[in-house]
Amino acid sequence: MELKTPAEIEELARGGAIIGELFRELEGRVEPGVSTLQLDSFAEEFIRSNPGAVPVFKGLYGFPGSLCTSINEEIVHGIPSATRVLDEGDIISLDVGIKLDGWCSDSCRTFPVGEISPDKARLLAVTREALERAIEAAVCGGHIGDIGHAVESVVEGTGFAIVRDLVGHGVGRTVHEDPQVPNRGEPGKGLELREGMVLAIEPMIAIGTHRIRTLSDKWTMVTTDGSPSAHFEHTVALTTEGPRVLTGEVSSVSAQ
Repeated sequence: MELKTPAEIEELARGGAIIGELFRELEGRVEPGVSTLQLDSFAEEFIRSNPGAVPVFKGLYGFPGSLCTSINEEIVHGIPSATRVLDEGDIISLDVGIKLDGWCSDSCRTFPVGEISPDKARLLAVTREALERAIEAAVCGGHIGDIGHAVESVVEGTGFAIVRDLVGHGVGRTVHEDPQVPNRGEPGKGLELREGMVLAIEPMIAIGTHRIRTLSDKWTMVTTDGSPSAHFEHTVALTTEGPRVLTGEVSSVSAQ
């Protein structure tokens, strides 16, 4: 784990701003009849149109796309494909990483495709709120367990399940660094949170079971019961003024 200086956090924020712009563009392109490969191709072109920026996921560990495109029961790592076409009522999680001048940023949003069911709409709202509360808990002097506990406090009583086997992570020169950031935890437990940490905080919540499996493509992870899941993620820097969202805005935690 490498603590980042204020100047390095500003560099990270430059890439994060590109992700924020990308998601604003993608929002209008997520609609019935669009293939996940079309979304991926647009994202790659958009990223590369910014001088020095490259899609960090493309080729990472052998992944073929610039976006992870995960539909309905697919939690993470869905592979873009010309034959995967969005239908009315789907939800799709678009996860993207950018590397700009040697620094990485990582974010995910789950989008509705047209009109979605009340259960799916509630799932998206709960997962987004879990991210908001988790970011608020990411303060210097706190602990990693505070972040996971914040997620649990939102999900408890909803009937939804936190995906336990997938976690957030540090971000910096590489897109996956220490420490791990679980979505469950005890307040005051775990690694102390320090100024200069940059964390990808990413609740993944399912309507049904927390159990997951990997498909035969060796990438796509799905809920074992086929229930829909949602995934929201921001790259967040810990500063003495509080958590700073580097990859756009969430509704109640403003980017600084």
